[in-house]
Amino acid sequence: MNSRERILGRVRRALADVPRDDTPYEQAVARDYAREHGDRSVSETVDLLAENLADYRAIVHRTDAEGLAGLIAGLLEKRGSASVLVPPGLDEGWLAATGVTRVADRAESTPDELDRVDSVVTACAVAIAETGTIVLDGSPDQGRRRITLVPDHHICVVRVPGQVVSSVPQGLERLDPARPLTWISGPSATSDIELDRVEGVHGPRTLEVILVGGA
Repeated sequence: MNSRERILGRVRRALADVPRDDTPYEQAVARDYAREHGDRSVSETVDLLAENLADYRAIVHRTDAEGLAGLIAGLLEKRGSASVLVPPGLDEGWLAATGVTRVADRAESTPDELDRVDSVVTACAVAIAETGTIVLDGSPDQGRRRITLVPDHHICVVRVPGQVVSSVPQGLERLDPARPLTWISGPSATSDIELDRVEGVHGPRTLEVILVGGA
């Protein structure tokens, strides 16, 4: 008997006299909590998202679909990026205005190779206004989780208002818990016991979020 079997055996013995509960999981816990805080319009919700993203030191930009490619090209140029990591399903039009060398999201890429990439551009799964959080779920236009954790500069495109929700409960309804979810609230940062902030410890030091209207 291995350790796993021994532990599971103890659990089964401890639960032997507990009546079986056939209540479906969805009904087992009451979920009558507030779905969102306040009554906001769509534009107010988007404004709140932008405000909270900026509060977390993300750099927020706004544009429409026609201006997106030019904005991304300008951000890469301003950053001085010579290479950009591109998920396989990213809209090709988003990078149409830049000649920066594109690096494919490959399973065999090493951490050192990813670290040499200057920037990464992705879409997102959902953006939560009340917490200033962007969630990636590994979809083709977002790529593998590691491509947004190793490069030092992440440009994330959020379609407004379609991908913006007010609260975490609303965001969870749009997500598949079986997918590799990455929750991002601003650039990577941590603080020591003296509250000295250090950025870039476990992710990009610079997060730029583009809110694209009309999507």
